[in-house]
Amino acid sequence: MTEAILLVGGKGTRLRPLTVNTPKPMVPAAGVPFLTHQLARARAAGVEHIVLATSYLAEVFEPHFGDGSSLGLSLEYVTEEEPLGTGGAIRNVASRLRSGPDDPVLVFNGDILTGLDIQALVDTHASSGADVSLHLTRVEDPRAFGLVPTDGGGRVTAFLEKPQTPEEIVTDQINAGAYVFRRSVIDTIPTGRPVSVERETFPDLLASGAHLQGMVDSTYWLDLGTPQAFVRGSADLVMGRAPSPAVPGRCGERLVLPTARVAADAKVTGGTVVGEGARIGEGARVTGSTLLAGAVVEPGAVITDSLIGAGAHIGARTVLTGAVIGDGAHVGADNELRDGVRVWCDATLPAASVRFSSDQ
Repeated sequence: MTEAILLVGGKGTRLRPLTVNTPKPMVPAAGVPFLTHQLARARAAGVEHIVLATSYLAEVFEPHFGDGSSLGLSLEYVTEEEPLGTGGAIRNVASRLRSGPDDPVLVFNGDILTGLDIQALVDTHASSGADVSLHLTRVEDPRAFGLVPTDGGGRVTAFLEKPQTPEEIVTDQINAGAYVFRRSVIDTIPTGRPVSVERETFPDLLASGAHLQGMVDSTYWLDLGTPQAFVRGSADLVMGRAPSPAVPGRCGERLVLPTARVAADAKVTGGTVVGEGARIGEGARVTGSTLLAGAVVEPGAVITDSLIGAGAHIGARTVLTGAVIGDGAHVGADNELRDGVRVWCDATLPAASVRFSSDQ
């Protein structure tokens, strides 16, 4: 396996305000853009050539990663003029693929953090002779996902949209967002219009008699689509719960990047990341959170499971729990923000102006 497609065109709407200035795959997780972890894991599995399907803020990717040589990869970039969906994005980059008609092509979604054994998925694809192979994972509550039941040999038998009743929950297996396509199958996806692989391509292939194989891999898996999940995923990378060769430091309770400053009596734990040039003041307590570059936490602040944007400023004694503070925002002293509160980029909250709020 030497070739892959990475779908990185999403707008990251659920992650706003973090994605106002930065596309979701480029938001830092465990000290580097999340996409870096995916690229590094693909390279470790033997992938050499990756085509990035870009759309939203497409101009950000190539200046950062270039031709991929620093990661031991050959990278190419294809930008959608209009959003094409997952299937349309795959078809849109087909001309950049180097594989023959029967060769395998890996496809990854750009917002999934996973410990998937990539080589095992490729081997399953080869041994089963499938047209498409899907990584499946098991979840306790599958109602928010599309179900993918399989027969005794792992062959996919149906694609079921989000079930609502107990009778509709026929399996706990869901589509985990990583695939291996036979190269020729990609060429059958319609061009010039939005196409969803989940809702159109896969069901249509199944209806036509194509062989779709499922491989259940129940190692670490997390969809990073929400701020809460993103913060958790970053912390799991720092603490070694999620695997990545791209974490810039040892696994542990915290990751403090060069030029960051943490006061000697500050308590920083739970997989917290302190970004380049960020500063944490005396007596502050920061748990399970991410501070992006240049963020400032003043003395005595208490921050839990929160994401602080680049250049944002958190005032003394302010309490944040499950909050998202946009780039350049300023939260004054003695505020209390909880339960998913989001402060927009460059916004200002005066001192002691909010004692409690929620996203309800």
